[in-house]
Amino acid sequence: MRKGLSIDRDEKWRTPALFFILFIVALAVVAAIAHFLTGGMFLEARNAQVILSNSIYPTFIAWGLCFLFACGYTDLSLGAVVILGSFASCAFGNLYGYPGVVLGGLITGTLLVFVNFTIFAFAKIPSWIASISLAIIYEAVAIFLRTNSVTKPYVDAELSRNFRELGQFPVNVILLVVFLVIAYFLYNRTAVGMNIRAVGENKEVSRVLGVNIPGTLLWVGLICGLFSGAASVVQQSYNVKTFAMAGMTSIVLLFKPLAIALLAQILQKWIDIIIAVPFCSLIIYAVFNLMTLFGVPSGTLQDVFLGVFLIVFGIGGQKKTRGVVK
Repeated sequence: MRKGLSIDRDEKWRTPALFFILFIVALAVVAAIAHFLTGGMFLEARNAQVILSNSIYPTFIAWGLCFLFACGYTDLSLGAVVILGSFASCAFGNLYGYPGVVLGGLITGTLLVFVNFTIFAFAKIPSWIASISLAIIYEAVAIFLRTNSVTKPYVDAELSRNFRELGQFPVNVILLVVFLVIAYFLYNRTAVGMNIRAVGENKEVSRVLGVNIPGTLLWVGLICGLFSGAASVVQQSYNVKTFAMAGMTSIVLLFKPLAIALLAQILQKWIDIIIAVPFCSLIIYAVFNLMTLFGVPSGTLQDVFLGVFLIVFGIGGQKKTRGVVK
Protein backbone atom coordinates (compact mmCIF):
# COMPACT_ATOMS: atom_id res chain seq x y z
CA MET A 1 0.00 0.00 0.00
CA ARG A 2 2.79 2.41 0.89
CA LYS A 3 4.58 1.54 -2.34
CA GLY A 4 1.47 2.43 -4.35
CA LEU A 5 1.12 5.74 -2.57
CA SER A 6 4.77 6.48 -3.25
CA ILE A 7 4.30 5.81 -6.97
CA ASP A 8 1.21 8.06 -7.09
CA ARG A 9 3.13 10.81 -5.33
CA ASP A 10 6.03 10.47 -7.76
CA GLU A 11 3.65 10.65 -10.72
CA LYS A 12 2.04 13.77 -9.28
CA TRP A 13 5.39 15.58 -9.28
CA ARG A 14 6.69 14.04 -12.50
CA THR A 15 3.78 14.99 -14.80
CA PRO A 16 4.10 18.81 -14.51
CA ALA A 17 7.87 18.54 -14.88
CA LEU A 18 7.50 16.39 -17.99
CA PHE A 19 4.94 18.80 -19.45
CA PHE A 20 7.28 21.74 -18.80
CA ILE A 21 10.14 19.99 -20.59
CA LEU A 22 7.91 19.08 -23.56
CA PHE A 23 6.56 22.65 -23.58
CA ILE A 24 10.08 24.10 -23.85
CA VAL A 25 11.03 21.61 -26.55
CA ALA A 26 7.86 22.44 -28.52
CA LEU A 27 8.62 26.17 -28.30
CA ALA A 28 12.18 25.54 -29.53
CA VAL A 29 10.92 23.49 -32.49
CA VAL A 30 8.32 26.09 -33.45
CA ALA A 31 10.93 28.86 -33.14
CA ALA A 32 13.30 26.92 -35.42
CA ILE A 33 10.55 26.47 -38.02
CA ALA A 34 9.69 30.18 -37.81
CA HIS A 35 13.37 31.03 -38.24
CA PHE A 36 13.50 28.92 -41.39
CA LEU A 37 10.29 30.36 -42.84
CA THR A 38 11.49 33.94 -42.29
CA GLY A 39 14.79 33.32 -44.04
CA GLY A 40 16.86 33.37 -40.87
CA MET A 41 15.39 36.60 -39.52
CA PHE A 42 13.27 35.39 -36.59
CA LEU A 43 16.06 34.13 -34.32
CA GLU A 44 18.61 36.66 -35.51
CA ALA A 45 20.17 38.15 -32.36
CA ARG A 46 18.81 41.66 -32.79
CA ASN A 47 15.26 40.49 -33.56
CA ALA A 48 15.26 38.02 -30.65
CA GLN A 49 16.42 40.80 -28.33
CA VAL A 50 13.60 43.07 -29.57
CA ILE A 51 11.01 40.35 -28.86
CA LEU A 52 12.44 39.76 -25.38
CA SER A 53 12.65 43.45 -24.47
CA ASN A 54 9.14 44.19 -25.75
CA SER A 55 7.71 41.30 -23.73
CA ILE A 56 9.14 42.31 -20.37
CA TYR A 57 7.06 45.25 -19.15
CA PRO A 58 3.73 43.57 -20.14
CA THR A 59 4.91 40.59 -18.08
CA PHE A 60 4.88 42.76 -14.94
CA ILE A 61 1.32 43.89 -15.68
CA ALA A 62 0.27 40.28 -16.35
CA TRP A 63 1.65 39.24 -12.94
CA GLY A 64 -0.48 41.95 -11.37
CA LEU A 65 -3.49 40.63 -13.28
CA CYS A 66 -2.82 37.14 -11.91
CA PHE A 67 -3.29 38.44 -8.36
CA LEU A 68 -6.39 40.37 -9.47
CA PHE A 69 -7.97 37.34 -11.10
CA ALA A 70 -7.03 35.13 -8.16
CA CYS A 71 -9.17 37.25 -5.81
CA GLY A 72 -12.00 37.60 -8.33
CA TYR A 73 -11.63 41.33 -9.06
CA THR A 74 -11.03 43.38 -12.20
CA ASP A 75 -9.15 46.68 -12.54
CA LEU A 76 -9.44 48.36 -15.94
CA SER A 77 -7.50 51.43 -14.81
CA LEU A 78 -4.09 49.73 -14.81
CA GLY A 79 -3.22 51.13 -18.24
CA ALA A 80 -3.80 54.69 -17.00
CA VAL A 81 -1.86 53.85 -13.82
CA VAL A 82 1.14 52.74 -15.91
CA ILE A 83 0.97 56.01 -17.88
CA LEU A 84 1.06 58.11 -14.69
CA GLY A 85 3.77 55.87 -13.23
CA SER A 86 5.83 56.35 -16.40
CA PHE A 87 5.37 60.12 -16.16
CA ALA A 88 6.64 60.03 -12.58
CA SER A 89 9.54 57.76 -13.50
CA CYS A 90 10.59 60.16 -16.26
CA ALA A 91 10.13 63.40 -14.32
CA PHE A 92 11.87 62.28 -11.13
CA GLY A 93 14.45 60.27 -13.08
CA ASN A 94 15.61 63.33 -14.99
CA LEU A 95 15.77 65.26 -11.72
CA TYR A 96 17.32 62.69 -9.38
CA GLY A 97 18.78 59.91 -11.55
CA TYR A 98 18.14 56.21 -11.03
CA PRO A 99 16.58 56.63 -7.54
CA GLY A 100 14.01 58.94 -9.15
CA VAL A 101 13.41 56.52 -12.04
CA VAL A 102 12.74 53.61 -9.69
CA LEU A 103 10.95 55.31 -6.82
CA GLY A 104 8.88 57.58 -9.08
CA GLY A 105 7.37 54.63 -10.92
CA LEU A 106 7.08 52.23 -7.98
CA ILE A 107 5.52 54.71 -5.55
CA THR A 108 3.06 56.10 -8.09
CA GLY A 109 1.94 52.66 -9.29
CA THR A 110 1.64 51.22 -5.79
CA LEU A 111 -0.18 54.26 -4.39
CA LEU A 112 -2.75 54.49 -7.18
CA VAL A 113 -3.65 50.79 -7.25
CA PHE A 114 -3.81 50.78 -3.44
CA VAL A 115 -6.32 53.65 -3.70
CA ASN A 116 -8.27 51.56 -6.24
CA PHE A 117 -8.49 48.58 -3.91
CA THR A 118 -9.36 50.74 -0.93
CA ILE A 119 -12.42 51.77 -2.95
CA PHE A 120 -13.09 48.17 -4.03
CA ALA A 121 -12.82 46.94 -0.44
CA PHE A 122 -15.11 49.47 1.24
CA ALA A 123 -17.48 50.72 -1.47
CA LYS A 124 -20.35 48.51 -2.62
CA ILE A 125 -19.55 49.07 -6.29
CA PRO A 126 -18.52 46.29 -8.72
CA SER A 127 -14.78 46.60 -9.31
CA TRP A 128 -15.11 46.84 -13.09
CA ILE A 129 -17.46 49.84 -12.79
CA ALA A 130 -15.29 51.58 -10.20
CA SER A 131 -12.13 50.93 -12.22
CA ILE A 132 -13.64 52.43 -15.39
CA SER A 133 -14.39 55.60 -13.41
CA LEU A 134 -10.87 55.60 -11.99
CA ALA A 135 -9.38 55.10 -15.47
CA ILE A 136 -11.23 58.20 -16.69
CA ILE A 137 -9.93 60.18 -13.71
CA TYR A 138 -6.34 59.02 -14.17
CA GLU A 139 -6.45 59.75 -17.91
CA ALA A 140 -7.71 63.26 -17.14
CA VAL A 141 -4.87 63.76 -14.66
CA ALA A 142 -2.35 62.59 -17.28
CA ILE A 143 -3.79 65.01 -19.89
CA PHE A 144 -3.63 67.85 -17.35
CA LEU A 145 -0.01 67.09 -16.47
CA ARG A 146 0.96 66.98 -20.14
CA THR A 147 -0.81 70.24 -21.08
CA ASN A 148 -0.17 72.32 -17.96
CA SER A 149 2.63 74.81 -18.55
CA VAL A 150 4.29 73.97 -15.22
CA THR A 151 4.31 70.17 -15.45
CA LYS A 152 4.56 69.74 -19.25
CA PRO A 153 8.38 70.13 -19.43
CA TYR A 154 8.77 67.30 -16.90
CA VAL A 155 6.28 64.69 -18.16
CA ASP A 156 6.49 65.47 -21.88
CA ALA A 157 10.26 64.99 -21.92
CA GLU A 158 12.34 61.98 -22.87
CA LEU A 159 14.09 60.08 -20.12
CA SER A 160 17.75 61.07 -20.10
CA ARG A 161 20.13 58.75 -21.94
CA ASN A 162 22.09 58.40 -18.70
CA PHE A 163 19.21 56.64 -16.92
CA ARG A 164 17.75 54.15 -19.43
CA GLU A 165 19.59 50.97 -18.48
CA LEU A 166 16.67 49.48 -16.55
CA GLY A 167 14.80 48.98 -19.81
CA GLN A 168 17.76 47.72 -21.82
CA PHE A 169 19.14 44.21 -22.26
CA PRO A 170 20.44 42.50 -20.09
CA VAL A 171 19.43 44.65 -17.09
CA ASN A 172 15.74 44.28 -17.95
CA VAL A 173 16.12 40.49 -17.91
CA ILE A 174 17.75 40.65 -14.47
CA LEU A 175 14.80 42.72 -13.22
CA LEU A 176 12.42 40.17 -14.75
CA VAL A 177 14.10 37.32 -12.82
CA VAL A 178 14.06 39.30 -9.56
CA PHE A 179 10.36 40.08 -9.83
CA LEU A 180 9.62 36.51 -10.93
CA VAL A 181 11.04 35.32 -7.61
CA ILE A 182 9.05 37.98 -5.72
CA ALA A 183 5.80 37.13 -7.54
CA TYR A 184 6.26 33.38 -7.06
CA PHE A 185 6.99 33.77 -3.36
CA LEU A 186 4.04 36.11 -2.73
CA TYR A 187 1.58 33.98 -4.72
CA ASN A 188 2.61 30.52 -3.53
CA ARG A 189 4.54 30.80 -0.28
CA THR A 190 2.78 33.41 1.88
CA ALA A 191 -0.42 33.53 3.94
CA VAL A 192 -1.42 36.60 1.93
CA GLY A 193 -1.21 34.66 -1.33
CA MET A 194 -3.26 31.83 0.16
CA ASN A 195 -5.88 34.28 1.42
CA ILE A 196 -6.08 35.99 -1.97
CA ARG A 197 -6.81 32.70 -3.70
CA ALA A 198 -9.29 31.72 -0.97
CA VAL A 199 -11.24 34.96 -1.42
CA GLY A 200 -11.40 34.32 -5.16
CA GLU A 201 -12.67 30.77 -4.64
CA ASN A 202 -15.42 31.67 -2.18
CA LYS A 203 -15.58 34.98 -0.33
CA GLU A 204 -18.25 33.91 2.17
CA VAL A 205 -16.49 30.70 3.16
CA SER A 206 -13.23 32.64 3.51
CA ARG A 207 -14.93 35.12 5.84
CA VAL A 208 -16.31 32.28 7.99
CA LEU A 209 -12.84 30.75 8.18
CA GLY A 210 -11.47 34.02 9.54
CA VAL A 211 -9.96 35.64 6.45
CA ASN A 212 -9.98 39.44 6.70
CA ILE A 213 -11.58 40.27 3.33
CA PRO A 214 -10.94 44.06 3.28
CA GLY A 215 -7.40 43.54 4.54
CA THR A 216 -6.73 40.91 1.89
CA LEU A 217 -8.01 43.23 -0.85
CA LEU A 218 -5.70 46.00 0.38
CA TRP A 219 -2.81 43.55 0.10
CA VAL A 220 -3.86 42.82 -3.48
CA GLY A 221 -3.76 46.55 -4.14
CA LEU A 222 -0.24 46.82 -2.76
CA ILE A 223 1.03 43.79 -4.67
CA CYS A 224 -0.66 44.65 -7.97
CA GLY A 225 0.48 48.25 -7.52
CA LEU A 226 4.07 47.11 -7.03
CA PHE A 227 4.03 45.23 -10.32
CA SER A 228 2.25 48.09 -12.11
CA GLY A 229 4.92 50.46 -10.81
CA ALA A 230 7.68 48.12 -11.97
CA ALA A 231 6.01 47.98 -15.39
CA SER A 232 6.08 51.79 -15.47
CA VAL A 233 9.80 51.88 -14.69
CA VAL A 234 10.74 49.33 -17.36
CA GLN A 235 8.32 50.79 -19.94
CA GLN A 236 9.64 54.33 -19.53
CA SER A 237 13.25 53.14 -19.56
CA TYR A 238 12.65 51.17 -22.78
CA ASN A 239 10.34 53.49 -24.73
CA VAL A 240 11.98 56.65 -23.35
CA LYS A 241 8.82 58.77 -23.73
CA THR A 242 5.21 58.19 -22.71
CA PHE A 243 2.12 59.83 -24.19
CA ALA A 244 -1.11 60.61 -22.37
CA MET A 245 -4.26 58.84 -23.56
CA ALA A 246 -7.91 59.88 -23.24
CA GLY A 247 -11.38 58.52 -23.90
CA MET A 248 -10.69 55.21 -22.13
CA THR A 249 -8.03 54.38 -24.74
CA SER A 250 -5.60 53.50 -21.94
CA ILE A 251 -7.47 50.18 -21.66
CA VAL A 252 -5.74 49.21 -24.93
CA LEU A 253 -2.52 48.91 -22.93
CA LEU A 254 -4.09 45.99 -21.03
CA PHE A 255 -5.01 43.85 -24.05
CA LYS A 256 -1.70 42.05 -24.51
CA PRO A 257 -1.06 41.61 -20.75
CA LEU A 258 -4.61 40.28 -20.51
CA ALA A 259 -3.94 37.78 -23.30
CA ILE A 260 -0.75 36.74 -21.48
CA ALA A 261 -2.55 36.23 -18.16
CA LEU A 262 -5.40 34.28 -19.79
CA LEU A 263 -2.99 31.98 -21.64
CA ALA A 264 -1.11 31.44 -18.37
CA GLN A 265 -4.43 30.46 -16.75
CA ILE A 266 -4.85 27.74 -19.37
CA LEU A 267 -1.36 26.40 -18.68
CA GLN A 268 -1.54 26.59 -14.87
CA LYS A 269 -2.78 22.99 -14.61
CA TRP A 270 0.74 21.91 -15.58
CA ILE A 271 2.89 25.00 -14.96
CA ASP A 272 2.62 27.39 -12.02
CA ILE A 273 0.79 30.46 -13.33
CA ILE A 274 3.51 32.88 -12.17
CA ILE A 275 6.21 30.91 -14.00
CA ALA A 276 3.98 30.50 -17.06
CA VAL A 277 3.47 34.27 -17.47
CA PRO A 278 6.92 35.21 -18.90
CA PHE A 279 6.78 32.26 -21.32
CA CYS A 280 3.28 33.28 -22.44
CA SER A 281 4.50 36.84 -22.88
CA LEU A 282 7.30 35.65 -25.15
CA ILE A 283 4.82 33.56 -27.15
CA ILE A 284 2.39 36.47 -27.65
CA TYR A 285 5.09 38.93 -28.69
CA ALA A 286 6.83 36.37 -30.89
CA VAL A 287 3.55 35.77 -32.75
CA PHE A 288 3.10 39.49 -33.40
CA ASN A 289 6.73 39.79 -34.44
CA LEU A 290 6.21 36.92 -36.89
CA MET A 291 3.15 38.62 -38.33
CA THR A 292 5.24 41.74 -38.91
CA LEU A 293 8.00 39.71 -40.59
CA PHE A 294 5.40 38.05 -42.83
CA GLY A 295 4.07 41.45 -43.86
CA VAL A 296 0.86 41.52 -41.83
CA PRO A 297 0.33 45.25 -41.17
CA SER A 298 0.36 46.42 -37.58
CA GLY A 299 -2.87 47.92 -36.38
CA THR A 300 -6.08 46.57 -37.86
CA LEU A 301 -5.17 42.99 -38.86
CA GLN A 302 -2.87 42.41 -35.92
CA ASP A 303 -5.56 43.79 -33.61
CA VAL A 304 -8.00 41.30 -35.12
CA PHE A 305 -5.62 38.48 -34.17
CA LEU A 306 -5.24 39.95 -30.68
CA GLY A 307 -9.03 40.02 -30.28
CA VAL A 308 -9.23 36.39 -31.40
CA PHE A 309 -6.49 35.46 -28.91
CA LEU A 310 -8.39 37.15 -26.07
CA ILE A 311 -11.61 35.28 -26.90
CA VAL A 312 -9.92 31.89 -27.32
CA PHE A 313 -7.72 32.25 -24.22
CA GLY A 314 -10.66 33.60 -22.24
CA ILE A 315 -12.77 30.57 -23.14
CA GLY A 316 -9.89 28.22 -22.33
CA GLY A 317 -9.14 29.89 -19.02
CA GLN A 318 -12.77 29.92 -17.85
CA LYS A 319 -14.11 26.67 -19.30
CA LYS A 320 -14.25 24.96 -15.89
CA THR A 321 -15.88 27.94 -14.17
CA ARG A 322 -19.49 27.39 -13.20
CA GLY A 323 -22.04 30.17 -13.12
CA VAL A 324 -21.52 33.76 -14.21
CA VAL A 325 -17.96 34.98 -14.80
CA LYS A 326 -17.75 38.54 -13.46
